[in-house]
Amino acid sequence: MFFLFCIYQLLTIFVTQPYKLLQMKTPVLSKSESSFFRLFILSILAINFIRCTPPPPETPVDDSYKKKLITHEDAQILFDEYTKTNNRILADARNGQPDSRWYSFTIEEMEGYINYVKENAKKQNLKNVGIKIYLGKYPVNHPANKMAKPEFAGYQTIFLMPTAKKERPSDATMKSREISTDENQKIETIQPMNMTNLSPPPNSYSDAMN
Repeated sequence: MFFLFCIYQLLTIFVTQPYKLLQMKTPVLSKSESSFFRLFILSILAINFIRCTPPPPETPVDDSYKKKLITHEDAQILFDEYTKTNNRILADARNGQPDSRWYSFTIEEMEGYINYVKENAKKQNLKNVGIKIYLGKYPVNHPANKMAKPEFAGYQTIFLMPTAKKERPSDATMKSREISTDENQKIETIQPMNMTNLSPPPNSYSDAMN
């Protein structure tokens, strides 16, 4: 239907525009006027053809994430288990002061970073691009301009590391043939991302997941 509509538009212009021009006072077109007339019609046809050209189809979104969704109940189990084990050990090592429990980026930040990684990976012809989430910790004297808030110094954080599957040579017993590693490796030419918000703020603690 869209294609037929475009054809109709082009035919309408092709038929009506010459007729309107022929109604002008000049009965006979000179050579220059005739050339201008043809150029004018071709320009109108080109503009309408471009206008009627449908936009390119959008790349379908991968729905493999659906297999990895969990329930809120499952999330609570993971949260509670961490509270009883790892978090308790960290608090004891910090003389009872709790460490951070969650880390957040906005949707816009995540989308922007994912697009940045995808675009740069495409330019470098990298395959099986992914993002690893690493745990880290801000030193107590970490520069304030490298954290979301200065008071996050001394707290655990995360950073995102872009990865891709790379070829690497095997040992001599494989006769120097190259083999693929199952584990993706970090991409040195694409920057990681940090500057995340985190909780708890200093001197606060919560057993609840919110």
